[in-house]
Amino acid sequence: MRATQNVFHLAIPCQDLDEAFDFYVTKLGCKLARRYEDRITLDFFGDQVVCHLSDDIATDVRMYPRHFGVTFYDKREFDLLLRLLRIREIPFFQEPTKRFAGLAEEHWTFLLSDPSNNVLEFKYYEDPRMMY
Repeated sequence: MRATQNVFHLAIPCQDLDEAFDFYVTKLGCKLARRYEDRITLDFFGDQVVCHLSDDIATDVRMYPRHFGVTFYDKREFDLLLRLLRIREIPFFQEPTKRFAGLAEEHWTFLLSDPSNNVLEFKYYEDPRMMY
């Protein structure tokens, strides 16, 4: 199990640091931890995401085989983020939808795409035991 003081780390490619800053900090509300010439480090909902400048940017945006995001334990936090995105008019890659209705793994989900075509998924399970 992860101790609460430990942080998950994810590095992703980024074509432009200013665009990444605008998307993650200004629009999503993440906190900037550090900025260097070739990367920005973010507090991404309590974990660490580093956007590294790269020429290897996906040209087509798709969820599979790679995406990342947050699974919320509290529905209110999921709803607050959703409300913020709507207020800030951030376009969805996939609108909020309920998946697996009526099954144990029933959950709400929506997808975003950042300026470098990284896909982010945010979700909330009706049954918190299904988070993993």
